[in-house]
Amino acid sequence: MPASVPDATPGTGDVLDLRVGPVAHGGHCVARVGDTPHGQVVFVRHALPGERVSAVVTGSGGGGRFLRADAVEVHEASADRVPAPCPFAGPGRCGGCDWQHADLAAQRRLKAAVVHEQLTRVGGCTEQELARVTGPEGMVCEPLPGDDAGLRWRTRVEVPLTPRHEGDGVAAGLRAHRSHRVVPVDDCLIAAPGVVGTGVFEDPQAFVDATRVPVRHGRAAPQVSALDVVAPGAGDPVVVPLVVPGDPPRRRGRRHAPRRGSRRTPEPVGPVPEVVETVGEHEFRLSARGFWQVHPGAATEFTAQVLSWLDPQPGERALDLYAGVGLFSVPLAEAVGASGEVLAVESDAVAADAAGRHLEPYPHAHALAEPTAEALAGLVASGGTADVVVLDPPRSGAGAEVVRALAALRPRAVVYVACDPAALARDLATAREEGLELTALRVLDAFPMTHHVECLALLRPAPTTT
Repeated sequence: MPASVPDATPGTGDVLDLRVGPVAHGGHCVARVGDTPHGQVVFVRHALPGERVSAVVTGSGGGGRFLRADAVEVHEASADRVPAPCPFAGPGRCGGCDWQHADLAAQRRLKAAVVHEQLTRVGGCTEQELARVTGPEGMVCEPLPGDDAGLRWRTRVEVPLTPRHEGDGVAAGLRAHRSHRVVPVDDCLIAAPGVVGTGVFEDPQAFVDATRVPVRHGRAAPQVSALDVVAPGAGDPVVVPLVVPGDPPRRRGRRHAPRRGSRRTPEPVGPVPEVVETVGEHEFRLSARGFWQVHPGAATEFTAQVLSWLDPQPGERALDLYAGVGLFSVPLAEAVGASGEVLAVESDAVAADAAGRHLEPYPHAHALAEPTAEALAGLVASGGTADVVVLDPPRSGAGAEVVRALAALRPRAVVYVACDPAALARDLATAREEGLELTALRVLDAFPMTHHVECLALLRPAPTTT
């Protein structure tokens, strides 16, 4: 191990002696070089607040404004530290889990602290506002039913493949943190039993051998690069082999460089099968590679909360943005009845088609395959309105344009389902400018052992002052 360099400008590979400070968004904690308020910021993984650690610098960011580091030795441990249950967790190993070294209750306290920090610093929420929506216990990250003490919950896993070090064939793996490097593994402790039961970790070569990869004339043979594994709520698990397309044939004359990333995008081998998910009495059929909540308890819990907060009434107009296959649209259509109206907006054509099929029993409900911003712009331009709205945007959030258009529809209630607290905070700041205020909030641990967390936020029009 290199000698520590407390007085020099640290570089990659140097070892720093650090006193670890508060948790930060992204699965790390904040420390400073030299333990001074003005020392360079270091984002440290595999550490916990209050610990003293030796950390290896793994890189820098922000134009050199901060460092990234891995804690490789703990000199003063937090009372919340526990042995990681997974042998592949730790510095330089699998990057899928961020908090295996923390007690599960402590993980949830850390996630709650991150949400609180993001909503106040980025979202502009006051302590009084958050106290109103979180209750006397303050910010709490709640568990979801369906995992085994934080393990065996992930129902959808992409398993990259890597050549075996000894002999022929491939080994299953998972990627290192911030890297395309594949770390060979023989199990993933957060993968659901149905995923592990397929044998993808034990014998991935069997799936490669069973794949008849078509070789296009004049092109290099594609390579099976990963196995996409899904353990749905109903029916057997599905394994979808993915390939990296081969290089196109060379032509005489001038060569044109391919578009960035176009060569290396994995593609499924052949048609992708459908899987079935159930929420209550509703059945959803979707592509095995389509979006669905990965925690087995998430879809049911989210649906119940969305309906409870929105309280849709017969005859109302409901809008489901980033609707996916219609998880929220279907129960909304039942609630508003034939005298009401539901519009499900989803940019992915395959998912929008599935949503349309799920809404066929409800003539007053429709699915629109269009980007959310464009769909809302059309509604606003035509003088449209909505009584209740639910949106479940991607990790990047909805964005200011969507939030402003949504507010222009003058809904009485909006539920925002957010998988990133920073994106939620940014959109809440815009919503406040547009006259919508946060009136309820739940923080749910839909991704145990990782830094990811799900937030459900209820927004209502702010009271007008006279």
